[in-house]
Amino acid sequence: MAIKKLRPITPGQRHRIAPTFDEITASKPEKSLIAKKTSTGGRNKEGKMTMRYIGGGHKQAYRIIDFKRDKDNIPAVVKSIEYDPNRTARIALLYYVDGEKRYIIAPKGLKVGQTVLSGAGVPPEVGNALKLAEIPLGSFIHNVELKPGSGASLARSAGSSAQLVAREEKYATIKLPSGELRLVLVACKATVGSVSNEDHINLSVGKAGRNRWKGIRPRVRGVAMNPVDHPMGGGEGRASGGHPRSRKGLYAKGLKTRTPKKYSNSLIISKRTK
Repeated sequence: MAIKKLRPITPGQRHRIAPTFDEITASKPEKSLIAKKTSTGGRNKEGKMTMRYIGGGHKQAYRIIDFKRDKDNIPAVVKSIEYDPNRTARIALLYYVDGEKRYIIAPKGLKVGQTVLSGAGVPPEVGNALKLAEIPLGSFIHNVELKPGSGASLARSAGSSAQLVAREEKYATIKLPSGELRLVLVACKATVGSVSNEDHINLSVGKAGRNRWKGIRPRVRGVAMNPVDHPMGGGEGRASGGHPRSRKGLYAKGLKTRTPKKYSNSLIISKRTK
């Protein structure tokens, strides 16, 4: 993916860094693979606001993505690379030889007309999904499962990839995008390659209105509130507000929020890099 810097004709374009969409080959999604997506506006069933700073935004349709890749040893041809408003990565429309159509997260380098496979004995090429037991060590992977058959959980956002570092008995060691080293069962599936749209991190929205199109309303800083509204509010003049904390008083920086007895603690070799 390439990006473009717009000419500062308007204030909103002055700092705008936008995608070029060069890799997109279809403008409309496959009708059989979209589902209705409703927005709550941050309200519950009684109409009371339970999540702040949510509301408005453009109407969207959800694209049903195949995270399990369970059509084993059935070739599929990449029909198109498409935009998905629900995620940062691009998606690819697959036409299987048996007539079924599915969306997958598009890996970097996947082209229209290319054939992809999943299952045992599949060559470890870009876009192919196979078990960690069959992927060569050192390979970059994405869409990694945590439990066999549960569907991809790790390394799914734009430009991200994990690396298969080692393999011993029933566990494989993978290095996650955060730098964390953890064990995953070799029976879990992963897709070879890294996720597309790697330049997403360099984009700049350029103006506040573009966030409104995404359904994000303006956020009020805690230090700008009164003491009755936020623990960091109040004070004479422009007070700093003390230690950063949430509206409910929980520390926002430095406090560990991970459950101490989480089942996966024993599978983490080294924690993410700070």
